[in-house]
Amino acid sequence: MSGACCAPASGGDSGGGREIPEPSAVRLQASERERAQGLRAMLRIPGGTFSMGGDDSDAFPEDGEGPVRAVRLSPFLIDATAVTNRQFAAFVRASGYRTDAERYGWSYVFYALVHPGARHLVRDTVAQAPWWLAVEGACWQAPYGPGSSWTELSNHPVVHVSWRDASAYAAWAGKRLPTEAEWERAARGGLERSRFPWGDELLPRGQHRCNIWQGRFPQVNTGEDGYLGTAPVKTFRPNNFGLYNTSGNVWEWCSDWWSTTWHAADRPETRQDPAGPPAGETKVIRGGSYLCHASYCNRYRVAARTSNTPDSSTGHMGFRCASDLPRTGR
Repeated sequence: MSGACCAPASGGDSGGGREIPEPSAVRLQASERERAQGLRAMLRIPGGTFSMGGDDSDAFPEDGEGPVRAVRLSPFLIDATAVTNRQFAAFVRASGYRTDAERYGWSYVFYALVHPGARHLVRDTVAQAPWWLAVEGACWQAPYGPGSSWTELSNHPVVHVSWRDASAYAAWAGKRLPTEAEWERAARGGLERSRFPWGDELLPRGQHRCNIWQGRFPQVNTGEDGYLGTAPVKTFRPNNFGLYNTSGNVWEWCSDWWSTTWHAADRPETRQDPAGPPAGETKVIRGGSYLCHASYCNRYRVAARTSNTPDSSTGHMGFRCASDLPRTGR
């Protein structure tokens, strides 16, 4: 798939030919009070037309980043941050939900982050991206494999969550995943045709504005931005709409099926509140991650995109939620 080095698929084929397990049932929903509080905490993104996509010298045409097109969106709500480990833990406690990684029994961890006590649990690697190790027991609760714990990263984005897991959380919380167009509109923060949520310079005035790789990938990460793995969800300053970390840190799931061509034609369903193609094999992820580097995966630009299968999980994929405006308004 496009961008496989960024986000390896961990579906049934990678799982030794096992059938894909059905998602576990969510037994409860958040209380009405909790749902209302969650909606009140979201950011309101105004409706309007924006320029979606990219065609600059850094773009990946094979990913379908272009054409740059005028897309009109209705107003919507979106979370200021990616969903945290603490928030996901509350969902699991209330619902009894088990993630795809937990049911498969393994997930992908970047080789340099595997917990020392889990090194004997590495089952295989990704041929085209050997820095990804399939680690038995790696999941949202043990993000670097057994021996690690989410409690030490409670305000970091939850990872090792599949699209199905993210969708289940969103439904429980009375929200949904953003469409790709909503995600990009919110991530841009009102800036038109910029490479990043803050402008065109990666390091304005020499300051780091996102959590990505520095050094020589995949051997040396200097950690000049302060982080080797995930960063807390409110690290760095927010964009003009108030969203944090829409470049780098973790890839974020969108609701859309992936296509590199569906959106190219100028027709109502691609230009007015587009929701993506009606079917597909993989789901869109946006924003890049702490492993992105200009030398191999320059996809922390706001127009960049790739995808993964709905049941895949890795140590650098998370999500944030969106919602329609409440009927009573805000």
